[in-house]
Amino acid sequence: MRRFLIISSFIIFLLLPSQAQTGENLRFRGQASGWVNVNPNNDMPLWTGVRYIPQLNLDAPLNTDRKFDLELSANITGSSSIDLPDRFDIDGNIKPYRAWVRYSASQFELRLGLQKINFGSASMLRPLMWFDQVDPRDPLQLTDGVWGLLGRYYFLNNVNIWLWGLYGNRGPKTWEVGETAEKKPEFGGRFQMPVSRGEAAFSFHHRKADIGSIVFQFAQTGNSGSDLSEGDLNNEENPVAGFERIPENRLGFDAKWDIEIGLWIETAWIHKRKSLGPATNQHLFTLGADYTFNIGNGLHIAAEQIMISMDRDAFQLDNRNNFTALSLSYPVGIFDNVNAIAYRDWTNGNLYSFVNWHRQYDRLGLYLMAFWNPETFRLPQQTEAAQMFAGRGFQVMLVFNH
Repeated sequence: MRRFLIISSFIIFLLLPSQAQTGENLRFRGQASGWVNVNPNNDMPLWTGVRYIPQLNLDAPLNTDRKFDLELSANITGSSSIDLPDRFDIDGNIKPYRAWVRYSASQFELRLGLQKINFGSASMLRPLMWFDQVDPRDPLQLTDGVWGLLGRYYFLNNVNIWLWGLYGNRGPKTWEVGETAEKKPEFGGRFQMPVSRGEAAFSFHHRKADIGSIVFQFAQTGNSGSDLSEGDLNNEENPVAGFERIPENRLGFDAKWDIEIGLWIETAWIHKRKSLGPATNQHLFTLGADYTFNIGNGLHIAAEQIMISMDRDAFQLDNRNNFTALSLSYPVGIFDNVNAIAYRDWTNGNLYSFVNWHRQYDRLGLYLMAFWNPETFRLPQQTEAAQMFAGRGFQVMLVFNH
């Protein structure tokens, strides 16, 4: 499927009108970054790396309000982890970052390929982080895309409808228990509408979940499986039978209002149609607010509170975990900005803290970051950036955009 989508994008690129492949309709840009991360308590206390994301965009207008366009980009990384004087590991990777083609009109768009799909009102603790893993502390805001087809229609009264179908995406995404079953499509949609002084939306997603590896671990450790499988683990020849394609439905609601201060709510309920003990139902509720105070150049403060519960029965809410996030941002001048983010894990008593000073020199950005976090990371982000912020240390990053 992935090969088909990439090849299709290149074929469309070749078939587009030749005049669209010249001049300002064809654009090449890129982002190069390099970093040094120092974490004395880590197994490898020094980590250095470079990244380059080349990006090709093509616009092919068909008439006054219709066009084809595409984007092709790659994520090229190289890193080394160092523990002087005798340990030095080098790693590198090249993978597609975006590869999509889009047909759009004034009120409609249809996008096919490897793309970023994200939505919701929250910014730090996001129950609707279904298809991305953007970490608010990451200066590059990187996230892997998903393979699929996304259609959006925008009504003149600001109502909009999203419909999507995904295929070939392996590896658990944020909030997922188990991977998506191989060769099984996913699909869903979103209805977004204006409300008084804000907007609200309902979201839905369906997939077949493969939790065979999780069940296998229970079987290997001698767990009877009574909570997890209602006795189905008694199949000694294949203890994971029946756990490779479990139907899963997700329902989400989010809303945001601007009433002197910004207020928002974001919720999600993830339900598996087979008894999996506490993993049968996942409940996530976030409340948030923000305000810019008239202090100096303007101090922006945002706060979010999330409650997460995994339960056997829907809305039982017996196994609750609570996190609070607080973000402060202050523009020191035209070129400088200071940002601090703190997370409090009330269930485990952990505090995560992060400070970033950013200075922009035209196309060159300098980031100086410091962090003080638990060595065992329990926040939902699973990105490379999150891994680098485990423990205590600092990081220097240079970013060049061309």
